[in-house]
Amino acid sequence: MCYAVGGVPYQITTVAIGVSLQIFLLDVVQMEAFYVSVILFVSRAWDAVTDPLVGYLVSRSNWTPIGKLTPWLVLSTPFGVLSYLLLWFVPQGSTSPALSVLWFLTTACLFETLMSCYNVPYLSLNMFLGGDQRDRDSATAYRMSVEMVAMLLASVIQGHVVAVYNTEKQEACLQQDQAHETPQSSSPPLTALLQETQKAFLTSALVIGALFFLCSLVLFLGVKEQQAPLCSDDKVQPSYLTSLKLLICHVPYQRLVLGFVFSALAFQMSLGNFALFCSHAAGLGAQFQHLLLVLLASASIAVPLWQVVLLRIGKKATVFIGLSLFIPAVIIVACVPSNLPLFMTMCILMGFSVATIFLLPWSMLPDVVDDFAVRHPSCKDLEPLFVSCYAFCSKLAGGLSVGISTMTLQFVGYRAGACNHGDGVAMALIVLFSPVPITLLLIGMIFFRSYPINERQCLQLQEQLTTVHPEAASSSSDPREIAEQPAVLQQPLAD
Repeated sequence: MCYAVGGVPYQITTVAIGVSLQIFLLDVVQMEAFYVSVILFVSRAWDAVTDPLVGYLVSRSNWTPIGKLTPWLVLSTPFGVLSYLLLWFVPQGSTSPALSVLWFLTTACLFETLMSCYNVPYLSLNMFLGGDQRDRDSATAYRMSVEMVAMLLASVIQGHVVAVYNTEKQEACLQQDQAHETPQSSSPPLTALLQETQKAFLTSALVIGALFFLCSLVLFLGVKEQQAPLCSDDKVQPSYLTSLKLLICHVPYQRLVLGFVFSALAFQMSLGNFALFCSHAAGLGAQFQHLLLVLLASASIAVPLWQVVLLRIGKKATVFIGLSLFIPAVIIVACVPSNLPLFMTMCILMGFSVATIFLLPWSMLPDVVDDFAVRHPSCKDLEPLFVSCYAFCSKLAGGLSVGISTMTLQFVGYRAGACNHGDGVAMALIVLFSPVPITLLLIGMIFFRSYPINERQCLQLQEQLTTVHPEAASSSSDPREIAEQPAVLQQPLAD
């Protein structure tokens, strides 16, 4: 359980940034959409690039008195908390837009770097927990459950912040409208009227920062890293560039990564604009918190259900069924955006689909690693690089989604801090919420269709892995952070 708690910092900060940072920069900081897109895209791209590098550095780290991975966690935690707080701090007295952009860009890149230094070692810590396969699988299951609770908690905190923002902005816009009707009166700028919103963002940052530190402390005090026999001495550890080349040239990994990237881009494109869509296209900004909670709660419920389904019909079939649920849901919401009961019902359907992309690609990754181990038995310690490169693709998709979204809003005339936006902005949000994600999702499903490993081949890979790579047989699932629940992992795979 202490190991599972260590996954909370990454999830709560990721949800908070994904839900609120775009609104914070656009309407609280009053930054132009173009500069917001630059900050969001560059920081995500930087984060994506640092993940594989950190993964390689972690695999080359030496053992210390407190372990091999624990020093990374200990050193990155305090600086990660500090950089997260600075990300939501608006420098006072700085009137230069260039300085403001430089501040938030530097802070965002620093925070993402520190989170890579925390999250990559944390994901790799599973192989150093000791115990047998069942114990480590149980740790993975606990981690998934706790991370889902963390996502719900973060959505509640940020949903409250967005609710404060919507309420205060409506009051500010009403005050400005009254001032315009009276020629001799004047109203302060919108930034000055959003003081409570600024306090709410900073307060939420303090709460999340405190949770970050406490969860890291529980991880450090409650988990003792143990030295594990990862591989034999006759194996070689290739260089960083050679390792990347081996991964890129592995066909099953190519197909899985491309399917994951396009699918993740589709979901992040739609959900990244969820708050703006609710506020400006659906007119349900005040209900955003409830809609987000319904979506995440249904996703939490769906994860174990999808696990049972994939054991019965296979992973590829489950991927197709789960991803397909997203398409009718966003079409209906885009066509009838202001119907709250219908919107909530579709959020349940969207949540079930989100659970698919949360679970299935990470469940398929260990099969790819097994296939790689059979084909390259002399290579060692590449499991963290597989995980970090997978995370790289997810974060790159996130960077592309926010960059494309904010650039589109800039093109259609979105004005930071404006009380009302034209029909062009509402139409752009509808397109970003539904047609574009559907197209990307269909492309991702095509790549998943060409994914070459099925359930029968998985069983054959396990047998070959035991023969060719016997020392990994007892720990093959551990270093890859399989997102599968132990209650069903102990059952045989269905054909």
